[in-house]
Amino acid sequence: MRITSALAAAAILTLAAACGGGGGGGSSSAPNEPVKINFLSLAWQKESVAANKQLVDEWNKANPNIQVTYVQGSWDNVNDQLVTQFAGGTAPDVIHNDSPALSGFASDGYLLDLKDKLPAELKSDIPQSAWDTVTFDDGKGGQGVYGVPFLQESQVIIANKKLLDAAKVRIPTADDPWTWDEFSEAAKKMTKDGSYGVAWAMKSPVNKTLNLALNFGGTFFQTSGGKTTVKVGPEEREVLQRIHDQLYKDKSADPDALGQGTADPLPAFYKGKFAMLPAGVYLRQQVVEQAPDGFEWVTLPAPKGTSAQQGAVSQTLSIAQESEHPDEAMKFISFFLNGTNQAKLAKGDWLLPTSQKAAADPAMTTEENGWDVATASAKNLVVAPFLKVNGFDEWKSKVATPALQEYFANKITIDQAAAKLVEDGNKVLERYQR
Repeated sequence: MRITSALAAAAILTLAAACGGGGGGGSSSAPNEPVKINFLSLAWQKESVAANKQLVDEWNKANPNIQVTYVQGSWDNVNDQLVTQFAGGTAPDVIHNDSPALSGFASDGYLLDLKDKLPAELKSDIPQSAWDTVTFDDGKGGQGVYGVPFLQESQVIIANKKLLDAAKVRIPTADDPWTWDEFSEAAKKMTKDGSYGVAWAMKSPVNKTLNLALNFGGTFFQTSGGKTTVKVGPEEREVLQRIHDQLYKDKSADPDALGQGTADPLPAFYKGKFAMLPAGVYLRQQVVEQAPDGFEWVTLPAPKGTSAQQGAVSQTLSIAQESEHPDEAMKFISFFLNGTNQAKLAKGDWLLPTSQKAAADPAMTTEENGWDVATASAKNLVVAPFLKVNGFDEWKSKVATPALQEYFANKITIDQAAAKLVEDGNKVLERYQR
């Protein structure tokens, strides 16, 4: 996740201190005393933290009988921290996380099934495609809802407007994005005089490539007879091969960016070393804050294959199973994630709200800083298949990340990469299905 290591160390101490006492995070309240609830937030950008704290203050002023304590956590260590707290009976009542983490905690019985607690207005304001990201087996033969999804991330292209205009390429729109072929042609046209058309930052290649693979129907996993295995067929190879071609066949992708994190190529981008940077929508904030005076940039939609679908991962709010005040916690969540407030949270995090009311807010549809293109991209988000896979995190870190890094560095072939993903991957998944 996008977090500085400086925050991480502070967060461990803060989290331990703030959540260290009392079962369920919120301690029992004596008669006539307000109910006390702890809210673990992973907001980290300045605007986002301010928006979170402002909403908690608004709630506390309006609800003297239900008082919420804001607890600052860190994406760097939240899941390890929660494992310890769940085991020790000290977990916060309301927990901010992301949807891939919920499956394991839900199956271990640590998260409350919210499906019968969701207010109708909240449930109807968020599309089913977003609810799908937080819906998992409940262990009783049914499906449970283990969080409220409220922010999502899509992939877009941040582009140098001057270089786009000079190349005289068609400017894609949300309603008419480039095909991958058009994207490749545009990158080739903008590769000249020592500069490149595109830069792929692939230090962490898995989420980016797996989410874009859905453009061609690539899922990377299949389940048959209750057993899940890794699949790397023609659909899964399509995006991988196209990125590889840009690097080594077309030579339209900047090789210097390969080992970099998402934001690392920005200084070279501002200098015109390459024209386009595929990235998550949140990167727009750093461009706004850091770009030199006079630098013109635009947000373009991601290219499309047989569809424009991308995999969705949601940020979520869950309630601890052991919370002593689940009803009050749900009332707070309903306030915190109403349409008006989701628009504030999305603006602060430069992400996409799941709320349909929030998505219609003028702040979310303005052309300024590419909000119109970013918000429109939400319609292409579908549940990422890997969200449902037990063992995905280990497959991602131990198998997929090194294999894809080697492939994009041209050290192994697509067939060798596929073999590693499947053979080594199935050994990992096997351990989670015994």
